[in-house]
Amino acid sequence: MALILGSAAPASAITGNYVEDNEHPYVGLVVFYDEEGEFTGRCSGSLLTPTVFLTAGHCTDDNATAIVYFQQDAGANYDPVTELDPITGYPETCAGDTLGVLCATSDELYNYGFDDFASFPNTYDVGIVILDQPIDLDEYGALAAPGSLDSLATARGRQDVTFTASGYGLTKSSPVAVESYRERLMASAILTNLSSRNTDGFNLQTNGNGAGRGGTCSGDSGGPVFYGGYESNTIVAVTSFGLNEWCRGVDFAYRTDRQEVLDWIASVVGEEQYSQIDIVTI
Repeated sequence: MALILGSAAPASAITGNYVEDNEHPYVGLVVFYDEEGEFTGRCSGSLLTPTVFLTAGHCTDDNATAIVYFQQDAGANYDPVTELDPITGYPETCAGDTLGVLCATSDELYNYGFDDFASFPNTYDVGIVILDQPIDLDEYGALAAPGSLDSLATARGRQDVTFTASGYGLTKSSPVAVESYRERLMASAILTNLSSRNTDGFNLQTNGNGAGRGGTCSGDSGGPVFYGGYESNTIVAVTSFGLNEWCRGVDFAYRTDRQEVLDWIASVVGEEQYSQIDIVTI
């Protein structure tokens, strides 16, 4: 099995039938730097409070600092010559007066214990970025309560259960060409499995193939998977891995509706911040 990841590789994002995501302003494009200040890659993620940003563990792993952009078109004006988006500052800085409004920095990164998939299928693929500047919004991502998805593992009609993924990056990826909008896009997918050898209660497997649906790819890593349609803000998993190089077929996300994951988030952010996170039952 080939695990196609996105923290240091050419990043990809929502593929297939997608739409611009203007429903989730708390979903951001995050770029990472190592101890030497060298760019290592980009991922996606979600604000749970003004300063707590949820992403994937393989994104925060071995990185020292980060910048998070919350514009829908965060890197759309990227110039490959200057290697900079002059409007947003992506991927080097928060441009103009966007710091603390639509952009934030961080030197406080955590991962749940990601071990390069050595413990698969329990990959511990969750990460937290604590922002230096709070981003004040009317709404933030909510986390599903522990075990929210368990009943779907055996429920009849699970093929009709809808999930929505959101993220940034390459929009088309093939052996001959890639296309990158660097915009926040979203797409719907259907539940495939929660209890196979690849999921085993730790991962959510979805399928984005078909009319009106879309999938994820490597640069969507850490981006939210919402339970329900486009207007949902209930996060049940973060995008984690796929099974082929060109991001076709099924997608896998690491479940956050597990007591151990919620306990770890609480231990990282502290009781006061954790109390601000909306935990909902679905």
